[in-house]
Amino acid sequence: MSLTNTAMARLRAMILNGELGPGDRLPPEKELADRLGLSRSSLREAVKALEVVRILDIRQGDGTYVTELNTQHLSEAISFVLELHQNSSVLELLETRRVLEAAAVELAAARISEEQLEKIQRTLDDTDVENIDSLVDQDLAFHGIIGDAAGNGYLSSLTGSLNSRTVRARAWRGMTQQGSAERTMEEHQEILDALRRRDPALARAAMIHHLQGVERWLRIALTETPVSDIPEDLNGPAD
Repeated sequence: MSLTNTAMARLRAMILNGELGPGDRLPPEKELADRLGLSRSSLREAVKALEVVRILDIRQGDGTYVTELNTQHLSEAISFVLELHQNSSVLELLETRRVLEAAAVELAAARISEEQLEKIQRTLDDTDVENIDSLVDQDLAFHGIIGDAAGNGYLSSLTGSLNSRTVRARAWRGMTQQGSAERTMEEHQEILDALRRRDPALARAAMIHHLQGVERWLRIALTETPVSDIPEDLNGPAD
C-alpha cells in the first residue's frame, strides 16, 4: 500500500470510529501527521484525495473540515467516479442500476404516496413517444419519482446517479431500435400498476424485466454495431 493510501485509510478510520465527525475541523497538519505516524506530504496528498470525493472540505485560510457526509455529497462523489469510466463499463453500470432499482421499487410499493402515483401517471400521459427528448425526460422523471418514493435518501442518491449516467445508452436504444419507445412506455405502465396495487414482489419483477431489456439490447448492439457508429460517452450525464 502506498503512503498516500495508508494516510487515507487512517483518516477514514478516524471518521468511522468517531474521532472526527461531520463538521469537525481536522487538527493542524503537523499535529495530525505526528499522531498518525505519517509524513506531512503523505497526509497532504491524502487530504486532497478525500476532498475530491467530498469527504473532506478544504477551506483556504480556515482549515480542513469533515463534510456533512449527506446524500448530495454521496451523489457528487459517485458522479466523479463514473466520469472516469468509458463505454466498456456501461453494461456493468446498467447491471448495478438494475439491482438497486429493483430494491428501490420494492420499498416504494409500500411507501409511495397517492400524489407520487399520480405524478408518475402524468409523466406517462404527457410523453410524446415520437420525440426522443420527451422520452428521455419522462424516463428520468419516472425513475426519479420511484427513487424518492423508496424513502431512503442514500438509495435514491445512488439510483439517481446511475440513472443519469446511463440515460445516453437508453436514448441510443430509443433512436435505433424500432418499437422500443412504445415498449418502454408499456413497461413503465406495468410498473406503475404494480405500485398502485402496493405489491412489492410484482413491482420488483416488473422493474427487473424492464431494465433487463435495456441490458440485452445494449449487449447485442455493442457487439454488432461498427465502432465508428457507437456514440461516444454512453455513460455520460444527462444533458
